Amino acid sequence: MKKILYILSAVVIAATAVSCEKFLDSESSSTFDATTVYSNYSLTENTIFSIAQSFGETNNYRGRYLPWIGLNSDIEWYNTFKTTDEKYQIAAYSLLPNNQQLNLDNGPFAKMYEAIERANLCIEGIRTYGSPDTREDMAYLLGEALTLRAMIYYDLVKAWGDVPARFTPTTSETVYLPKVSRDVIFKQLLADLDEAIPYLPYPGQSTPTLRTDRVNKMFAQGLYARIVLMACGKAMRPEDGMEGTGDLGENRFSNDPDLQKSVLYPRALQYLDDAIASGYASLEDFEQYWKNQSNMDNLTAGPGHETLFVIPFSNGRGRWNFTFAVRSEGSKYAGGSTVTRGGDAGPVPTMWFNYDKNDVRRDVTCVNWRWNADNEQELVGIQKWYFGKYRYEWMEKVPYTGGNDDGIKPVVLRYADILLMAAELANETGDLASAKDYLLQVRKRAFKGHEDDAEAYVNAINSKDKMFDAIVDERAFEFCGEMTRKFDLIRWGLLKTKMIQAKTDMKALRDLTGKYAGVNGLNGDIYWQLDGDKVVVYGFNGEAVKPSGAWEKKAEYFNKIVDSKGADTGLYDALIEGIYDKDPEQYMFWPIFNTTMTNSQGKIKNDYGYDNL
Repeated sequence: MKKILYILSAVVIAATAVSCEKFLDSESSSTFDATTVYSNYSLTENTIFSIAQSFGETNNYRGRYLPWIGLNSDIEWYNTFKTTDEKYQIAAYSLLPNNQQLNLDNGPFAKMYEAIERANLCIEGIRTYGSPDTREDMAYLLGEALTLRAMIYYDLVKAWGDVPARFTPTTSETVYLPKVSRDVIFKQLLADLDEAIPYLPYPGQSTPTLRTDRVNKMFAQGLYARIVLMACGKAMRPEDGMEGTGDLGENRFSNDPDLQKSVLYPRALQYLDDAIASGYASLEDFEQYWKNQSNMDNLTAGPGHETLFVIPFSNGRGRWNFTFAVRSEGSKYAGGSTVTRGGDAGPVPTMWFNYDKNDVRRDVTCVNWRWNADNEQELVGIQKWYFGKYRYEWMEKVPYTGGNDDGIKPVVLRYADILLMAAELANETGDLASAKDYLLQVRKRAFKGHEDDAEAYVNAINSKDKMFDAIVDERAFEFCGEMTRKFDLIRWGLLKTKMIQAKTDMKALRDLTGKYAGVNGLNGDIYWQLDGDKVVVYGFNGEAVKPSGAWEKKAEYFNKIVDSKGADTGLYDALIEGIYDKDPEQYMFWPIFNTTMTNSQGKIKNDYGYDNL
């Protein structure tokens, strides 16, 4: 692929440290030219795989982007409070441009643009040589490339706000580009998805779309809606025309007339209505769904399945459980007595108590125990909870004996999100009845065995404002641990407000005041027992009578603030306040890092109050 694909192995963009001259001179050893590659389905499909390969790069999605981009929020936080820890600084909105975790030549900014360059080459090649107008197979690949590029740009904007726009292969004149308004990027992505969606089959309706690590129509429709919600939502924005000048920015909506709710919401809702009506995806049993996720069973797409797209890690790539699974302090489930894995982040301590006791999502999502070196479960205290959706003991091979890369393929989009985005869009466009129907489908799955509770809850919603509040809550309960909450709060203009409320709630939980006043057990002894592989804790649900039977006891479990050596434990003030170190509204986006600024030849600079070189 000498004339068109040489950049796939030697791509250089403004974010990398390679010179313009080296970029222009790089060639691969392949002897194929563009005509040969893009007139052949298999060869073209390989160029699509080269886009996906970038996700697994050591410091891209696999090791730097996915673990930290969604933290912290009002429902999820980093489980280590240490102001000198650079990972804590990422989560607590005190990230600096020289942060050693992300200030890398091969970090996510550079690697995402590498993938975009590959997508640009692929899109140009298929349009020129692939005859997508007459060949259905090549049209699918074009739609896949357009959709992957849109997803990567969406993730770039989530992290950095305004970024350079590259929608054609790089030339000597375009190696170094400055930031542009994200509005320019949003409009291009939506146009691309409008083109791509007709090219793509629904899940399970073609050989590629039998798998959730390949793009399908419903994923593209959902991605369109996600981009619309972001584009029409609030965020820190420099003054129009001041991107990349050091502007402090303002938390506001776009001024672009093409990116208003009245323009985009009806089209996004129509895509979601079509997706739902198609019947090519459905909700699964909640607990079984997450067991399947750990077993790689989420790779099957189509009717009866919920997952629409996953990060296409190989079976030996990705560090999702390594970061987010229930903590293992040397258990066989996560590699043995010398290995500690999981639990870097978890739900905030109040999250479990905010669920209804009949909500099956509660005990799957929020776990207050860990595995020890004796392969036993042990309680860990009120201050530290884990995401129970991710568990080594649920993996296909137990005990797990692999390395830090466990092959778990994080879910990018599932059908529950299609329903809840449709509920939100229907509500905003004045169709409360449809909004209630979509919300009820998610709620009834959550209240398995208590469906009447779900119906009563939804039936009581009688206004647009009440529906909005219900959606804000439902997205927290449904997606806790999936790293979408921070971006929901940003677009709603609620990030700082909700995080302040989270601090207030944690102090109330610690002091057993307000809505936590009746949670007996938190101010004294805790009793717990195993029910199969589940840990049942007495006292969390307000039980007033001491349990009978074979219960383990842990005295003074939750209320201890200072231990016998004088060390802070439990929910002490500094820990609670540390949910953010700097203003999360001002610093909702990551800074452009020093290596990127240096390698851009001065073209890319920071806004939002971050330092520039």
